[in-house]
Amino acid sequence: MWKKIEDPSWDQPLYITDQAQVYEALQRQGCYVLPYLHENNRGESFPGALYAVEKLEEMDEESFDLAYRRLAGLPWNILTTGRCTVRETTVEDVDSFYRIYAEPSITEYMENLFADRDEEVAYIKDYIEKVYTFYGYGMWTVLEKKSGEVIGRAGITWREGYDLPELGFVFGVPWQRRGYAYEVCGAILAYARDELMMERVQALVRPGNERSLRLCEKLGFVPAGETAPDGERHVLLVREL
Repeated sequence: MWKKIEDPSWDQPLYITDQAQVYEALQRQGCYVLPYLHENNRGESFPGALYAVEKLEEMDEESFDLAYRRLAGLPWNILTTGRCTVRETTVEDVDSFYRIYAEPSITEYMENLFADRDEEVAYIKDYIEKVYTFYGYGMWTVLEKKSGEVIGRAGITWREGYDLPELGFVFGVPWQRRGYAYEVCGAILAYARDELMMERVQALVRPGNERSLRLCEKLGFVPAGETAPDGERHVLLVREL
């Protein structure tokens, strides 16, 4: 079987098929296609498939749209708040990141971007392909609704050697002390609880970074000792969701 799904906002249809030959033929034509797996075709190969559908009856408009956007290389829109939009990062965001990170206070307590812009672009492309595709979440881009400008980054990630997912955030200096970080991070924590089904989240903050420590405490994190990832001393904070 094969199924053709169309949406007015899409540039082309999305196809779903349970036949490997049809899947490969559609791919050769440059179509966006998802394999449909069931008990009668488990032995078939669908090379290059990012996703596969197993319960077609449970797919809704949002599910089809997310699949389409992933196949088309378009970012997922994650959530909105009163003043901001949070979406997956794109390569086009890189220049805005460099403007944000150019302020010395930003990198006082966190790693800088790559000195070579091409390396940063390559990192972002790899992140989109591997992290977003595998987990469905990660560090995202934050935009101000009113201006459409990139004002920071925030999201949920996993740090090697730790058992809890981690809240991360950075906001450009012009948008600090205006409640943006609290607004966005609070919405992300709710998303982690309601959509990602997470129960506890950690945050790591370097000593002396009082602004981030205050924000974490305001968000409901409590101190849980100290830790030293990569040899750098951090305060460990944990929040129950």
